[in-house]
Amino acid sequence: MKPLKILVTYNLSRYCSPDIAGGCDLIFPTGKTFSKEEIMGKIGDCDALLSMFNLPIDKEIIDAGKSLKIISNFGVGFNNIDIKYAQSKGIAVCNTPDPVIEPTAELAFALMSDLSRRVSECNRKLQYKEPIQWGVMENLGTGLYNKTLGIIGMGRIGQAVARRANAAGMKIQYYNRHKLDASIEQLYNAQYVTFEEILKTSDYISLHTPLDDSTYHLLDEKALSFAKKGVFIINTARGPVIDEEAMVQYLENGHIGGVGLDVFEKEPTIHEGLKGKDNVVIVPHIGTATHEARKAMFQYAMQNIQLFFEGKNPLSRIV
Repeated sequence: MKPLKILVTYNLSRYCSPDIAGGCDLIFPTGKTFSKEEIMGKIGDCDALLSMFNLPIDKEIIDAGKSLKIISNFGVGFNNIDIKYAQSKGIAVCNTPDPVIEPTAELAFALMSDLSRRVSECNRKLQYKEPIQWGVMENLGTGLYNKTLGIIGMGRIGQAVARRANAAGMKIQYYNRHKLDASIEQLYNAQYVTFEEILKTSDYISLHTPLDDSTYHLLDEKALSFAKKGVFIINTARGPVIDEEAMVQYLENGHIGGVGLDVFEKEPTIHEGLKGKDNVVIVPHIGTATHEARKAMFQYAMQNIQLFFEGKNPLSRIV
């Protein structure tokens, strides 16, 4: 039996040990990534596609994969894939939710801490010799201890953030599509509240929802108008969950105390109103960007493929 032929759209060869490859024939780009045209030229006889979360897998690519049986997405989000069309062609789609939990939670908490204690602001001013005052009453930030953190989307990443917030002495409240089991609430000392209440009473809001029709612009102008004055907003989920135009408006009028963003509405384009502000910390979608996470995600995506062809359930199958 010939080895499985897998097209990998990004050059992850540094993480490809024999154990992970499992005897499969992996095709990596020689540079950083394949273009859409290159993918369409190479995918024809491939059994599987290991795709990146930022690469659109559309009808054209799916149709070009004449032997394609499974798309294993490198990342927890899968809005880059035409799921309905893949399903109509009998192609399985998987993602990699487990390896992203801890690194994403780490970054969310790092952004929260950075904003609170003005770390990036002070570092920039010292590094680039911008005006800055030294003194007991200068550069005052805000402590996390005893503050209320509102988590919107209390799934596994939200819970990992709650665990860190508990250790910092924060009060946890959350809004979810469904109320969690009492045992989980007790574990994190978390209180379920309405969407409007979480906006009105949280000192910090951390977003951990998927992007779909129901969460697009979840934080829009109306929602932000309800928010507690001075609130800090952290987004490591998906950019379009926030209406950036409205968020910038509320930043500039002082209603929002600060924002920490790993994702953007029109990524990689950054709204001009987010630039040059001391109370804004922005990073280029690095939520899972650790060596450990990248290796684990690649291994997980490969396991999805291998289990599928062994006739077993993949670790995480979407359709």
